[in-house]
Amino acid sequence: MTADNQPKLPLAATPELRASLEAAHLPTLLMVYVHLTGELSLLDQFSPYITTPYAPDQKPVPDDMARDLRERLFTVLTSKDAPQAKDLDAETMRRMMSVAVGEPVDAESVPMLIEQMGFERPAPRLQTAGRKAPPADFNVLVIGAGLTGIAASIKLTEAGYDHVLIEKNEDVGGTWYENRYPGCGVDTPSHFYSYSFEINPDWTTYYPKAHEMQEYLLRVADKYDIRSKTRFSTTVLACHWDEAAKRWNVFVEKSDGTRETLTAKAVINAHGPLNRWRLPPIPGLDQFKGIAVHTAGWDPSIDVTDKKVVLIGTGASAIQITPAIIDKVESLTILQRDKHWLLLNPEISEQVNDGVLFAMRHIPKYREWFRFRVFWFAGDGLFINVLKDPEWKDHPTSVSAVNDMMYNIAVGYLKAKTTDQGRPDLFDKLLPDFPIFSKRLLLDTGYFDALRDPKAELINTEVTQITETGVVTKDGQSIEADIIIFATGFITAKALGPLEVVGPNGANLGEIWGDEDPRSYLGVTHPGFPNFFLTVGPNSAPNHAAGQNMLSEAQIHYIIECLDRVVAEGADGIEPTYEAFENWNNQIDERMQQMIWTHPKANSYYNNSKGRNFMSWPYRLVDYWNASRKPDPDHFKLVK
Repeated sequence: MTADNQPKLPLAATPELRASLEAAHLPTLLMVYVHLTGELSLLDQFSPYITTPYAPDQKPVPDDMARDLRERLFTVLTSKDAPQAKDLDAETMRRMMSVAVGEPVDAESVPMLIEQMGFERPAPRLQTAGRKAPPADFNVLVIGAGLTGIAASIKLTEAGYDHVLIEKNEDVGGTWYENRYPGCGVDTPSHFYSYSFEINPDWTTYYPKAHEMQEYLLRVADKYDIRSKTRFSTTVLACHWDEAAKRWNVFVEKSDGTRETLTAKAVINAHGPLNRWRLPPIPGLDQFKGIAVHTAGWDPSIDVTDKKVVLIGTGASAIQITPAIIDKVESLTILQRDKHWLLLNPEISEQVNDGVLFAMRHIPKYREWFRFRVFWFAGDGLFINVLKDPEWKDHPTSVSAVNDMMYNIAVGYLKAKTTDQGRPDLFDKLLPDFPIFSKRLLLDTGYFDALRDPKAELINTEVTQITETGVVTKDGQSIEADIIIFATGFITAKALGPLEVVGPNGANLGEIWGDEDPRSYLGVTHPGFPNFFLTVGPNSAPNHAAGQNMLSEAQIHYIIECLDRVVAEGADGIEPTYEAFENWNNQIDERMQQMIWTHPKANSYYNNSKGRNFMSWPYRLVDYWNASRKPDPDHFKLVK
């Protein structure tokens, strides 16, 4: 099922439908019923019982009301005169959304929500009346065929742009092709982490494992014939602007070492920031006689059974791999340099039952309304946690009352998993001293439980030497290892990685940025580099919440708007003005002073060595969506 392939009514009056209505999420069923029937009066009836997950006083919906709603919906869904789902006006949608989440939904968010939840799918650009079609020689080259690159290909096709994707791996998927370590999964809820135009009703868990995310991307690639537009096992080495031809020369290398030069009118860099492994420069690595592997380069043939394993790092990958291997290893020594905040979402390992799967697949608008609620509480609903309260002063571990409440919840959870389980030593080792949300917030998939296993040992120290048989720590401990796992993250500050980008007059974007200070305009463009577009560029990452899929779609939309303007004006290229670039970066720098990431104790891969956050978008997701609807003509200049 997709957003453009809605289930049709009537449905058969089967026991499966009855069971589905019993198992499905009741507030979502209410929205489906109102959407189909237009009976808005039920919103007032149910609203006292529908609250946010954080509300202290939650009253369950009375049983008679719940039974009545399910019976009404069963009748509507199975009637031979069943109404088909139709589009509703924005104010009606806003009212329904506000009831669905138990708090006001602002009017400015509604257009984004209607699109991103899949309620309405925009028509392909080729169908836009009066739009000038791209010339046949206006080709686009996309670097990467992961989540963003696939979206770029789909939307470029819908807009009529000839294009090719260059992918270094043997198949599509990017992050989810590469990451195969035990326990690897997604910490964004399944029912939001998919394209708005290709909603997946078939997730088997509420937080997908890596293999299921990759399977979804493969299905999308098959449906849209992405592989026919992709050159696999090929790496882009450099992009050089040809001033005479007003095109980019793109130098690529195939896996067999042969090189080729391609040309493109525009380049979209969609290689993402999380694929260039960070291996700490520890002396002796080449001497180790066992297996040494980074989590992102995991070989599925590795067998940890009855092995002495040393795990270096305690970030997102480490907290997933630890519980996945603890039952198999002889011993697991975890070396922790940085601490992290973990919270439990009870749905993290929960299976989607058959009744909910039926509703997702067969009940019109169920998947869209469910996606909306998931997004609301995993998206901008969390923004208040990263915004400093100017009246909240001298608190070393929080930036507002709300943030302090989340701090106390996290401390309580840590205490329950350590001290209350007879392991106060783990509490002391694991307790962070910085505000929650100032680093990436992690979800506990069994990490704390695994640390209590007698085979596990957590050590707060660094490795200073690797020997033939193991590691030596900063405090002089010698630890034997058959396998060393590096869960040490990625190089993000050097945003282009090894890619060389040279624009007009020899300007080198990598040299302009240096090793750790990338800047852009809206995370997408840079002055002096016409028709070179970034995705997940500087200060555009949704680090307060889930939403990378939404940001990727918004950026691709914006890029194609820029390309359309070039075509409409008969120009050769487009780039932001230096004034717009400087003003935007000044705005971002000023805004960052209001954000949690500039707290004195905030220190994560979002920040460079000088403390500047080069990665995070310091506003809400809806603000980015609104800013990316079309380029401001006053902020750009055309190249002719």
